[in-house]
Amino acid sequence: MDELPVIDVAPLRSGAGDDDPAVLAVAAAVDRACRDTGFFLIRGHGVDPAHLAAVDGAARRFFARPDAEKAAIAMARGGRAWRGWFPEGGELTAGRPDHKEGLYFGAELGPDDPRVAAGVPLHGANLFPDSPAELRPAVLAWIDEMTQLGHDLVRGVGLALGLDGGWFDRHLTADPTVLFRIFRYPARPRVDDGWGVAEHTDYGLLTILAHDGRPGLQVRGAAGWIDVPAVPDAFVVNLGDMLDRMTGGRYRSTPHRVRHESVTGAGEADRLSFPFFFDPGWDAEVLPVPLAGDAPADDAGTRWDGASVHEWSGTYGDYLTAKVAKVFPDLAG
Repeated sequence: MDELPVIDVAPLRSGAGDDDPAVLAVAAAVDRACRDTGFFLIRGHGVDPAHLAAVDGAARRFFARPDAEKAAIAMARGGRAWRGWFPEGGELTAGRPDHKEGLYFGAELGPDDPRVAAGVPLHGANLFPDSPAELRPAVLAWIDEMTQLGHDLVRGVGLALGLDGGWFDRHLTADPTVLFRIFRYPARPRVDDGWGVAEHTDYGLLTILAHDGRPGLQVRGAAGWIDVPAVPDAFVVNLGDMLDRMTGGRYRSTPHRVRHESVTGAGEADRLSFPFFFDPGWDAEVLPVPLAGDAPADDAGTRWDGASVHEWSGTYGDYLTAKVAKVFPDLAG
């Protein structure tokens, strides 16, 4: 596992049927990647690079503003929706502050939505700044585009598992929980530990990660840490805890971390990343799926948090709320 596979997912996006040979070839490649690494790169996704450039440009203009201006959309103003801006050091991973600042977004929901009216966490309206005004349309368009890509990718995962292409949308993702983040990592000097985000796993089904072309993401493999290449026009896809749980560990939610290290000590550009989380519906109960063959051993003893996703039970909303409360303890009340 010294490099990550690159999979052309164009057949999944073409409208071809589940029995199309090209679709089945993609599913086989996805299966190998999910068993071996839990991480892979995708090409042929059909997303116009100009769309990412629009999000990137607007985000950089926002992050360049003084903190006092950015605080107008601070996460505390988003209430239980957990949306908005946080400063560098404002998010915790494995109990330690991250060296990044960021913006949190999700599905755009108005006050008349029943979940918003009921005060369900992580549901509500997004917070956008007055300037740059172009951030709002760029982000909302990106969320729509990534949501459709997520549906196509879980179709491939379903086929990879020997299910059918519609299995996930029938059982878990008819109304998926979708969350989008924009993170800015300032370069860290080599004299400190350099970490932007400590070792962790993601919580849900799939993460689709776009980037600005600068490396920094690392994946933990059996022989150590692997640098994820920043391949132009390719997205990184990784698995979350719920896929690990539903497959009995056949597909692992692989630990990863972020390092954006200073090379010269000054003058390096910030690194921006754009993770999109395509996860089970809020009220979905994620249960193990019967699969052929023996299940791997539970890896609770070696996981970064020492926990077992296979001993947990409940809805995905319960799981996500508990996790996010540890990331932003001040907002958990």
